[in-house]
Formats: sequence, C-alpha cells, structure tokens
Amino acid sequence: MKARLLAASSLFLAGCTVGPDYHKPDVATPPQFQELPQRAADAPLSVPQAGEADLSRWWTQIDDAELHKLIGQALQSNLDLQTAASRVREAREQEVIAGAAGLPKVNANASTVQLHSASDPFAALTGGQNGQAGRGASQPSGSTNAHFYSLGFDATWEIDIFGGTRRAVEAAQANTEAAVWAMRDGQVSLTAEIANDYMALRAAQERVAVLNAQFQSENDVLKLTAARAHAGFVTQLDVNQQKAETETTAAQVPQLEAEIRAQEHAIAVLLAQQPEAMTAELDRATPLPALPQVFPVGLPSDLLRRRPDVREAERKLAAANAQIGVAVADLYPKFNLLGLLSMGGPQIANVLSTNHLTEAGAGQISWSIFSGGQIHANINAKTEEEKQALFAYQSAVLGAIQDAEDALVRYQKEQHRFLSLRSAVETGRSSVALSKQQYNAGLVTYVNVLTSDQQYRQAQDQLVQSRQALAQDLISLYKALGGGWSAAIPAVSESAAP
Repeated sequence: MKARLLAASSLFLAGCTVGPDYHKPDVATPPQFQELPQRAADAPLSVPQAGEADLSRWWTQIDDAELHKLIGQALQSNLDLQTAASRVREAREQEVIAGAAGLPKVNANASTVQLHSASDPFAALTGGQNGQAGRGASQPSGSTNAHFYSLGFDATWEIDIFGGTRRAVEAAQANTEAAVWAMRDGQVSLTAEIANDYMALRAAQERVAVLNAQFQSENDVLKLTAARAHAGFVTQLDVNQQKAETETTAAQVPQLEAEIRAQEHAIAVLLAQQPEAMTAELDRATPLPALPQVFPVGLPSDLLRRRPDVREAERKLAAANAQIGVAVADLYPKFNLLGLLSMGGPQIANVLSTNHLTEAGAGQISWSIFSGGQIHANINAKTEEEKQALFAYQSAVLGAIQDAEDALVRYQKEQHRFLSLRSAVETGRSSVALSKQQYNAGLVTYVNVLTSDQQYRQAQDQLVQSRQALAQDLISLYKALGGGWSAAIPAVSESAAP
C-alpha cells in the first residue's frame, strides 16, 4: 500500500505544471470592411468584394508574366528571406536546448596518475624503512614510484516535478512558431516590394515614352514655327517660346531615366543579384498591366489567421505566458538525482575488474528560502512582459484592420481620380487641335497654343501616374490583407515548414 501511495504521489507531482495555462485572447473585429464599395459607381474600374479569398499568390490576378517570374525568383533567392529561414532553424535548436534540461545528463571520465618522488613519503609510517623494500635492489633507497588508473561515469537528473522545464519548452515552441510567421511576413513584404518597384519601373518607362512623343511633336512645331518666322508670318518671340517648351519637356527625361535605373537596381538586389543584372531584361518597356475587374478580399476576421504579423504577435504572447510558469517554478523545491560509477587500480589491465568497482547514488533537494525578493520580482516582470505582448497583439489586429480599410478607400478614390484625368486628357487633346487651328487662322496668339499644349501634356503625365497609383494601391491592399505567403510556395530553406 505504501508503495502504491508513493507511486501515485510521484505521478501526481510529475503532472503538476505551475504557471498560467495559455488561452488565445478573443479580439473583436467588425463583421465586414466599412470601406467596401456599396454600389458599382463607388469602384467603377475594379471592384473589391467581401467573398472568400485565396491571396497566397495574389500577383497571378495581375496579367503580367514578367512580374510573376520576378516574384517567383525573389521568393527563392532573397537574402532577407534566407536570414528569416536561418532564424527559424535557430529557434528549433533552442527548442532542443530547452527540452534537454528535463533529461538526465551523463558524463564519462578517465584519468591516469603517475607519482615519482626522490624521497619515500611512507618512511615515517614504516619506521624509516624504504617503502620500496622487497621490490629489488635496483630501486634507489628512499624513493617511491606509484601508478593509478581510473575510469568512471557520473549522471545527474533534475526531475521536472513542477513543470518549469515543460514551460520553457512551451515557450521555445511558441518562439519557433513566431519565427515561422515572421518569415512568412517577410514573404508578404517581399512580394509587395517587388510588385511596387516593378509598377514604378513600368510607369517611369511609360512616362518617358509620353515625353519622347511630346518632345518629337513639339520639336516638329518648333521647326515649323522657325520656318514661319523666317517667312515673316510670326515673330522670334513665338520661336523662343516654342523652343523653351521643347527644352522643358526634354529636361524631364533624364530624371525619369535615372528612376528607371534605380528601380532596376532595386529589383535585382531583391533577387540577390548584382544591381546591373536585370537591366537588359527590364529595359524592354511594356505598359502597366490591367487591373482585375472584380476580386475578393474576405472579412476583417480573416486577418486574424491570414496576416503573418498578427499570427507572429499571438505566438509571442503564448511564449510570454509560458515564461511566467518558468519563473513561478523557482518558488518550489528542485529535486536532483545523482549517480556515480567508478573503477580504478594501479594497473591498467585491472581497471575494468569488478574488484575495483565503486558505486554511489544520492538524492538532493534544494529550495531557495530567501533571495531578497528576486524570484517574486522575476515573476512580476514576466507578468508585465506578458501584458506587453497582449497589448502588442491587440495593436497588431487593430493595425491590420486599419491597413485594409485605408487601402480600400485609397483604391476606390484613385479610380475616380483616374477617370477624371482620362477625361482631362481627351479634352486636352481636343483643345490642342483647336488652338492650333485658331492660331494658324490668326485668331489667337501662340500663348494659347502653348497653354493648351502644356495642360494636355500635364494631364497625360498625371494619367500615367494615376495608373501607377492604382496598381500600387491594389498591391497595398493585397499586402494589408496578408496575401503573399503559402505553404505551397517554395521556401528558401527546408526550415520554412508550415
């Protein structure tokens, strides 16, 4: 009966885990995004809808094969992702370290000792007789030689009765999961950054094309004006004004060409290549890709599972909660088992003989009675860290919802701006033609031609920039929704497990 009671008590104690158990906090989210378009007129070009969304490869909804290729290469080779994958591997090793504290530790040791002395340390015990007497006359009087060989093992085991080690393992596992989600958040940011740089590149190329066409047109007008001035139909002032307009247009091209090179360099570095590596491939200008007419965005509650930064914050909260248990375990006794096995003798051949075997075992209980309030202060500190992690998680959720709402409203409003600019371009094109006709007929001065032409050129440039803003607003929306990571996406390392 006593044996049964002892065994039951041991099982009870072995199952005791101090500290609070973790429960994922409930965070309220709106039933739907408030900035979703309520009417077709709210988003006349591209409509986000509250449907179930798979955004793991959101860029495939944009019809551009080059963009798809660049993002695929970046997910394989980007150096920041490789760093994040290394952090995941490091965190998994920390799990092993934390778990090892709950296992026995066994050490092996071996030693040999040789003692030679010119005097006999045993002479005082034998009445002045040589301790080596009887071993032969070859040994010098008053000296001693001794040999000793030993082989041994020692083992220690701290029994995790109150669960401090189990809580440490729990914290390490949560930290590993947080590192995985941090890597996935890196994938989200990387795909968005590649897409943004690509859209900026294509927009700059398109703006250069617009300016080159405008420069060619203005240069033709300049030649015509110079000819008219030579014939006496217009003054030199008209020529100078047209020349200034032409040079102003030409002056904008170098700045945009520098922007093109900078974007090409940025994309190459994101692909872990030299800055000039992508120039030849990306110099072939193509227009900005079209927007999807309709696409789903899901619900605000989906952000809790889809946004990697939110998931990372939740896992850090779980780790902080487990660390409280690690601190609480220091309030309780620690139980250690120690064992020793040793064999030794004056001859190496006899070391493994059972006649020279020494065994020892011991149990140890240690309990911190007074530590100046250190243990309780550490518990309080870990509790405050857990509160901070909770606030960080709640802030991450609110920030995710805000990001999505902001992106939705920007995307819708930019569509209306685009339509207005497109109408302005059409009006400006007509105004330029009319002003030239009136100027040729002598009804208006050349200032009218310059003014209408300048307004038309500005509207064209702003229209291209609006198309770029629309594309980047769409990318920002996908990023805000947590799109861009998936277990099916090839990882930069085998450590990027789901």
